[in-house]
Amino acid sequence: MLSDGTSGAGPRRIFLAGGSAVVHREQSKAPMAGWGQVFHFFFGPEVEIVNCARAGASARTFAERGRLEWILRNIRPGDYLLASFGMNDAKPEKWLRTEAYGDFPHYLRKFVDGARERNAHPVLVSPHEKDTHDVHGNLTRSITEYPMAMRDLSVEASVPYINLYDQSLSWWEELGPQGVRPFFVHLEPGEHPNYIEGFHDPGHLVPAGAIACARYVAYSLAAQMIVPPHWVINLDRPDFPPEWVTWLDDETHAALTRERTAGPAGGRTS
Repeated sequence: MLSDGTSGAGPRRIFLAGGSAVVHREQSKAPMAGWGQVFHFFFGPEVEIVNCARAGASARTFAERGRLEWILRNIRPGDYLLASFGMNDAKPEKWLRTEAYGDFPHYLRKFVDGARERNAHPVLVSPHEKDTHDVHGNLTRSITEYPMAMRDLSVEASVPYINLYDQSLSWWEELGPQGVRPFFVHLEPGEHPNYIEGFHDPGHLVPAGAIACARYVAYSLAAQMIVPPHWVINLDRPDFPPEWVTWLDDETHAALTRERTAGPAGGRTS
């Protein structure tokens, strides 16, 4: 897996495939942020991050709607493909859902095999857990089977696996119900112009949570020697200037969503 990063034209590229936990959010959704939105904080100039994640996508819809095909058309030998799914796969809608020990690994294999066929490096990244604290302060587990199935596939297919799920559980349990709130969307009325009436969404991150997850994924890539360690920077930096976190204007976001697909949308945009 380890490359010296000196061969080939241009910087090494890390393609990101996933759902809303990874996506680069548009301005109208701020302060929501995916960890892929801030992933570049942790890499030097020899690396380019290509965030192809799409809010609402499962492994099934990302593959079936041409988003994976677009990546595979553009990926070069020596590039990386990080695939992070599970949250939307667990939802009940039939067109979206996959079964953890059924078709979920089948679809993940499309990412793994597609990257390898192009001499690129696949990496599986489990999703983070939501803020699932109940009224008694207990942290329940909402998607446990999907990280387990991803881990099992990583062993079966000999593909690197970054266990963000267990790491997030450890964080959220340590922080407790109040300590974890700054990592997720918990807005009171008038707190943010995009949500005048307030909005509480314990499933989606804000910059603090996105940066924590991105830092861990970058750290794991270096620690596991998946990428050359010198590519990864800023792991010990305690914080980043707020202006470093940017959101795409809605028009650009929509254009990228349309462009980064090689197939029909099928009437839906996930």
